Amino acid sequence: MTNSASERPGEFALIAELFAPLADAPGAFGLTDDAAIVTPPAGHDLVATTDALVEGVHFFAGDPADLIAKKALRVSLSDLAAKGCAPAGYLLALSLPARIEMSWLRAFAGGLHDDQRAFGVSLLGGDTTTTPGPVTIAITAFGHVPAGAMLRRTGARPGDIVFVSGTIGDSGGGLVCLKDGGAALQEHHRAFLVGRFQVPQPRIALGHALLGLASASIDVSDGLIADLGHIAETSGVRIDVEAERLPLSAALASVWPDRMDRIVRAATAGDDYEIAFTAPPEHGDAVLGLATSAGVPITQIGLATAGEGAVLLDANRRQIPIDRPGYVHF
Repeated sequence: MTNSASERPGEFALIAELFAPLADAPGAFGLTDDAAIVTPPAGHDLVATTDALVEGVHFFAGDPADLIAKKALRVSLSDLAAKGCAPAGYLLALSLPARIEMSWLRAFAGGLHDDQRAFGVSLLGGDTTTTPGPVTIAITAFGHVPAGAMLRRTGARPGDIVFVSGTIGDSGGGLVCLKDGGAALQEHHRAFLVGRFQVPQPRIALGHALLGLASASIDVSDGLIADLGHIAETSGVRIDVEAERLPLSAALASVWPDRMDRIVRAATAGDDYEIAFTAPPEHGDAVLGLATSAGVPITQIGLATAGEGAVLLDANRRQIPIDRPGYVHF
């Protein structure tokens, strides 16, 4: 890295070289205006979500720039997926310290280019600025969903079944590997876990398929128990999660060998970006049947009941003590 931003072109030259080519949607105007036009299809609602990623908190300075870009975009796409939305476009705000040079920025733009093609989205606009602090990336993503159909946190009712996609805790395991090296792990286990931390997989196909089936939905960003707690609070229910039902990868056992410790850590680790959701019992079989078409495992992990909060239960339905249900932002 250089010690000065002077080797980078000016803001408008930077935009013209790296980011204007990503703005291929008609309403983006090639990034030549101060705003963009986003029009959902007829009969659809426009849905917006925003996320900020900060170096040293959500990614490391030494992470590949293209993977940083992909994570930044995908965490917002994951929010849209949990709402049942089809993604359409995004705004990007970049705050860059002087040490960031053009090679990093070109790789960053390349990562966005690859994911735009993968997920069918376009850059619509944004802002770039310098900062004396860490790299900070803020993305606002837009999607559309049939009018009135967006999946919300509210809607769960006592008796609803609780499900989660994929496996839980892998990103937390990947963070351990990146911090401690994970030298004792088999390489394929380490690569899998680190990959889950650096490049999440937004479950867009599953989210869309859940429209009309799920009663409430959220993506697992702060931790499974913490995020299910949001559904519990807004829906006015208690969510009982059965510890022994949690889907855990084989790789995770190499990071946290003790099973109960592994379960608790997995249930409270963040950055999984799976979808946790509830559905009425009559939709249970249909939900489980989505695993093949959506290309991701779906596991029944508990029930919504009368009460409040989200709790983790052992095989005897005793509550397992948890010091912290998930990531705390402040």
